[in-house]
Amino acid sequence: MEKQPKNHPEYFITPFNDNIDDIIATTQATHSDIIADVQRSSAQQYHHHLQKARLKPAPPPAEAMGIDLVAGGKSKKTKRTAPKSNDIYLKLLVKLYRFLVRRTGSKFNAVILKRLFMSKVNKAPLSLSRLVTFMKGKEDKIAVLVGTVTDDIRAYEVPAMKVTALRFTERARARIEKSGGECLTFDQLALRAPLGQNTVLLRGPVKSREAVKHFGPAPGVPHSHTKPYVRAKGRKFERARGRRNSRGFKV
Repeated sequence: MEKQPKNHPEYFITPFNDNIDDIIATTQATHSDIIADVQRSSAQQYHHHLQKARLKPAPPPAEAMGIDLVAGGKSKKTKRTAPKSNDIYLKLLVKLYRFLVRRTGSKFNAVILKRLFMSKVNKAPLSLSRLVTFMKGKEDKIAVLVGTVTDDIRAYEVPAMKVTALRFTERARARIEKSGGECLTFDQLALRAPLGQNTVLLRGPVKSREAVKHFGPAPGVPHSHTKPYVRAKGRKFERARGRRNSRGFKV
């Protein structure tokens, strides 16, 4: 018998033609079972995820979300509100002057409190010679310095004056007291002048440090007076271009 091509109608005739209805019925039943199993599995997975979701706390509604801030919003100020030092005596002074600022409203007390917070660099020492210069003609008033008073041998004569400071060097204290003056602490000042009356508020030279001399435009740049970091000040050290006319230019 000649073999028929695959696209011939007789090729699709199955030997089970007699039972074709049974096969169709069985196939439909199997298909229904598969759909039922898939639906059952999906329902189980859905209930499993639902149970997990119930265990999690529900997120707050969108309109209630936010940051619970103190009235006034975020503070963008970077100034100090307390000293970094752990010195208990300094902290006692801060406590005292916080009270005075709150109860008196005095600007003098506010300045003292602010300076008590400052770093060591900003509480520069004041020499005895500068102190004498600043207090000339004001001997009846109290000089106030949030810092250290140091001795200066260039000050030959020290007049009698009252000075309040955080600290006195040994020789500075001896010279002030020898001339008939007084070295006061800030708690004594708070009793004598709670509002800062008859006082002269002074500060040491903050910009006189060696490090400050190196700040500014780079050394060698035109019109720069910044001190360079060099090993020595000899002939061979930063004396070429920009320092003399024979080497390009002279600043």
